[in-house]
Amino acid sequence: MSEPLTSSRGRQIVAVGRELLEREGAEALTMRRLADALGIRAPSLYKHLPDKASLEAAIIADGFEQAATAFEVASDDGVRDPVAAFVTAYRAFAAAHPHLYRLMTGGPLPRERLPRGLEARTAAPLLQATGSPARARAAWAFIHGMIILELDERFPSDGLTEMAWESGISAFRTPPPTSPPTSPA
Repeated sequence: MSEPLTSSRGRQIVAVGRELLEREGAEALTMRRLADALGIRAPSLYKHLPDKASLEAAIIADGFEQAATAFEVASDDGVRDPVAAFVTAYRAFAAAHPHLYRLMTGGPLPRERLPRGLEARTAAPLLQATGSPARARAAWAFIHGMIILELDERFPSDGLTEMAWESGISAFRTPPPTSPPTSPA
């Protein structure tokens, strides 16, 4: 997996593949279309990427790198509401890259083809904001579901969507520590 991202030609192939995806959607991401966009013959691509799944994994890894950086910046230690900051960054990323977002989150994640630690790095800001792996996973399920509904334009224009976001964000904020129960006197 690492070879396509280390050679300049491999990085170029991934960048052009991502441009195709971002501009036209997943159906445009074929080896033939990619070769045409690069001005080469399709068989030449296989010197750099063994198959389309490798191309998709490289594009997903590129997306995870970009998302992780955005989430880390948004979740800086000084932020007062880390869950809200994470959600804002997450929504902005998905809205700016809807086709990439769908590729990154639709279907099984090709973990074995991604750089070691990248998935954990991308998830770390949400884990830190929610305080536990279970809460982070539940929050991600909420966030992802809301994002997909927004991308699919499934919400009516009734003003409730932002209220739904705020309700979800409130539900996943780390609760303040509770004091131990006192025994009756």
